[in-house]
Amino acid sequence: MRYLPHSAADRREMLAAIGLSSVDELFADIPRAVSEAFRLLGLSPRSEQEVVAELTGLAARNRAPEKICFAGGGIYDHYVPSLVGHVLSRSEFYTAYTPYQPEVSQGTLTAMFEFQTLVCELTGMDAANASLYDGATALAEAVLMAERVRSRGRVAVARSLFANVRRVLDTYCWASGIEVVEVPHLPSGRCDLSDVPEDVSAVVLQSPNAFGVIESLEGVKDRIGDALLVVSVHPISLGVLAPPGEFGTDAVVGEGQPLGLPMSFGGPLLGLFATRKEHLRQMPGRVSGRTVDAEGKTGYTMAAQTREQHIRRERATSNICTNSALCALAATAYVASVGADGLRRVAELNVEKAHYLADRIAGIDGFDFPFSGPFFNEFVVRVPGDANDLHRELLEAGYLVESPDSLRVYGVENGLRVAVTERRTRKELDRLVEALGGSR
Repeated sequence: MRYLPHSAADRREMLAAIGLSSVDELFADIPRAVSEAFRLLGLSPRSEQEVVAELTGLAARNRAPEKICFAGGGIYDHYVPSLVGHVLSRSEFYTAYTPYQPEVSQGTLTAMFEFQTLVCELTGMDAANASLYDGATALAEAVLMAERVRSRGRVAVARSLFANVRRVLDTYCWASGIEVVEVPHLPSGRCDLSDVPEDVSAVVLQSPNAFGVIESLEGVKDRIGDALLVVSVHPISLGVLAPPGEFGTDAVVGEGQPLGLPMSFGGPLLGLFATRKEHLRQMPGRVSGRTVDAEGKTGYTMAAQTREQHIRRERATSNICTNSALCALAATAYVASVGADGLRRVAELNVEKAHYLADRIAGIDGFDFPFSGPFFNEFVVRVPGDANDLHRELLEAGYLVESPDSLRVYGVENGLRVAVTERRTRKELDRLVEALGGSR
């Protein structure tokens, strides 16, 4: 063992000190049923070398490293500047945990404050938190917040949410006794808000949605009465789109992975959450605030901690107790490194390259687009023949695209969802068109 370099004599001496003669005696309190379950699962004690070899073999089964990535659905292959990894590798950040003692946690609290500030600037909201797992739980927590504010026992949710996000939301609502009313979408792919129930605590939209379509937020708040408007966003899209806060949105959430975090086969991720000032006390997570000390010097402290590990459980706004500060720091370093103009340019490249690819695909016989709404960097295309066969062919040709099954939940048959980021070159886009049956 790399970190336990004890000799047999060392182990015998330690066991003797506590009155035992073997390692088996040390673990004798573990029920036999538990150890038997490990045996049935094929698990047995192994050396570090054996474990590394096993895990290396399992990792080699992942196809992504050698594929050109056009996968999306909430996690995207954006470029991460080397500066981000450099900042994260500083020991004062990656060894730090929850800043219970602000006097010795100024660096962590400062980073959290800067993260909250950039989220507010991106979304156009008053206050943002830190410490949520991912975009899915952030959305679910926003719905719970809306229910605490309005207490109507039901929420209206656009059908065009990412399916995985919807499953998390449904689980939260089921456990909390909240009815979910599904709102259909129009042929454009945008949410149909013409018949939203009036007695809901919140109306939930995603923009860009699961079809890549950008929702129009103009006038939505006026149409839904006093229900809270909750919008889930792709943070890079806010480099070119007006922030949701300009349209009266009550809570803006999103998946922070595009801001400096690798895809990493699905995690770790980062939940973004921002809201209006009047809902601050109902917001989950934690808030770092800036103040001054007794000498008038700037300092940072925890301004709000409404998690159940800090206050009585029945008064807590969330039981999420993770410290996602390292992922939040990555997002902060990313935005700081690209700057406002750089973020806009990254967003523009996403738009330009995605539309270039869509235009090329539109010229291939048999391919069409089921939704007419404007899109950001992701779109759905309907293919001739069997989409599953085409999907397998693309994988074999070296292209990573989501399975057609991810769209069937929305009633889209023989469709593929294609995501394009700034990392994709024109050569890669043209090669994908050729693989789909097009010509240069």
